[in-house]
Amino acid sequence: MAKKSWIARNEKRKLTVEKYAKKRRELKEAGDYEGLQKLPRDASPTRVRNRCSLTGRSRGYIGKYGVSRIKFRELALSGKIPGVRKASW
Repeated sequence: MAKKSWIARNEKRKLTVEKYAKKRRELKEAGDYEGLQKLPRDASPTRVRNRCSLTGRSRGYIGKYGVSRIKFRELALSGKIPGVRKASW
């Protein structure tokens, strides 16, 4: 499980990105790169990290399901993800 502070920081970044999204778009369309630099760093969407919604793990994230590879495997084997089953050939 990820540290609570890392998860909280990432959530705060998501809110900041959402808050400044319209202003960033306007500045980009106008070509005002000096104005973009004056925005907070965390207003950039690339600063947000994809994290598992259950554990907060950042690596091995499966975007379609929103969980890490470890939790995905556990949920799939227990039959909690519809349409997913273990391969056999």
